[in-house]
Amino acid sequence: MTGDRSPGDAAPERPLLRVVNPDATPEEVAALVAVFAALGGSGGPAPARQAPEWNAPRRLVRRTLPPGPGAWRGSALPR
Repeated sequence: MTGDRSPGDAAPERPLLRVVNPDATPEEVAALVAVFAALGGSGGPAPARQAPEWNAPRRLVRRTLPPGPGAWRGSALPR
């Protein structure tokens, strides 16, 4: 039964980070771990790119004019 392995007999994994310098302080190790964690990213998908506001298609559509006195004057004014 040398080839059979139970789920609890997993091989030990290699460490992700190994400190070689014996003079490293806990603060230095924590700083390295923080930097590597920040470089690794969240692992999620990248955020979707948003189209620039100046080129938005919705800017080409005119809004409806509010009814009332003087509405015709306001129709020529930029919004």
